[in-house]
Amino acid sequence: MRVLWTLPYLPWPITSGSKSRQFNLLRGMAQRGHRITLLSQSKVPLGEAAREALTPLVERLIVLPRRALHSPLNGLAAVSAGYPMRACINGLAPHLRHQFEKLLEERWDVIQIEHSYSFQPFERALQASGLPFIVSEHQVEWCKGAACQDRLPLWLRPFNSFDGWRYRRWETRVLKQASEVVAVSPCDAGQISRLTGKPTQVVVNGVDCAHYQHIDFAPHSQRLLFVGNFEHCANRQAIEWALDDIMPQVWQGNPAVRLAIVGHALPEQWRLRWNDPRIEWVGYLPDLRELQRLSAIFFAPLRQGGGCKIKLLEAMAAGLPVVTTQEGVSGLQVKAGEHYLQGDNSDDLALTLTRLLSHPQRMRQLSEAGRSFVRERHDWNVAAQQLEGVHQRLVNRPVEVGNVVMPFS
Repeated sequence: MRVLWTLPYLPWPITSGSKSRQFNLLRGMAQRGHRITLLSQSKVPLGEAAREALTPLVERLIVLPRRALHSPLNGLAAVSAGYPMRACINGLAPHLRHQFEKLLEERWDVIQIEHSYSFQPFERALQASGLPFIVSEHQVEWCKGAACQDRLPLWLRPFNSFDGWRYRRWETRVLKQASEVVAVSPCDAGQISRLTGKPTQVVVNGVDCAHYQHIDFAPHSQRLLFVGNFEHCANRQAIEWALDDIMPQVWQGNPAVRLAIVGHALPEQWRLRWNDPRIEWVGYLPDLRELQRLSAIFFAPLRQGGGCKIKLLEAMAAGLPVVTTQEGVSGLQVKAGEHYLQGDNSDDLALTLTRLLSHPQRMRQLSEAGRSFVRERHDWNVAAQQLEGVHQRLVNRPVEVGNVVMPFS
């Protein structure tokens, strides 16, 4: 199939779960013989490494510059244009709109838009063309701002609440227009279907199981591992909770425990705030495998749900036993006590970590169960097959031309 695929960022380097999802689905669909044109905005220029990584996956790669996050135009548009802030930041881009309109002059089997917040430049052209299209939503976006409300200055909270209300209306408007809507989990699919009143397809998040299959964790290392993109509020909240409330209790019972913190955009001020040699400030790592081999437990004290956590899937694929919260496994069909251990307050999590570190056999059981779960349900091959099924649904969808109903393809 010929696929027009749009993205509001470059999926390389892989610094977030969304980028991992995009890169691996692009690769999976390319391996199945689909001819993909990738139209992307980017806040950074297309570098040679990104070009080398992406060019083998696509027939055409078109990258346009995205307006800077702190551009005055974004704030002005959020007040005057009627769109929510994230739609303004990623939209109102005439060069992108013109490029998309030009591409629509060609024949496509599938048009796939990633993220409702990127939809604004494409809306008018898609409405005018009447062509069916897919929107893929990586989480229920309108919930995201509300989850970080308490971290904002008091003066900004009323605007954030108003913008969340606007985003719910925008998200509903976008997803109702789509011929097919894709979510990353059954939980998100249910929420989206309640917004739109129509079925939502699921294409799971995944992991390259073969990439992690030869890793064996280090049960006696006393090292906990956290991985996250710190541009996201949920990951910053998790580390602050861990270091303020959870790890002091763990260290009281076992002073030898270490915590390695890995991820893009690691705040520099944290090193001063928590100046403890048992905290390993790693930052972004393009390949986690060596550190996974040196770790005993993957620890994810997340307090926000939604989406599906690729970092947790990667840990399970690497055979790391997982300790997390109910929100940490949102979107995954896993069972507490079988695939991972759960705690939902600081006392429970600290006690769970302390006990597990002293029981290597229990760690081994969790390791094997988690790895089997991911291999069976969340390999990227499974996800690519699901996406291909959604594409086929779109191709087989009848389109009304005048008073005549015809197949899209």
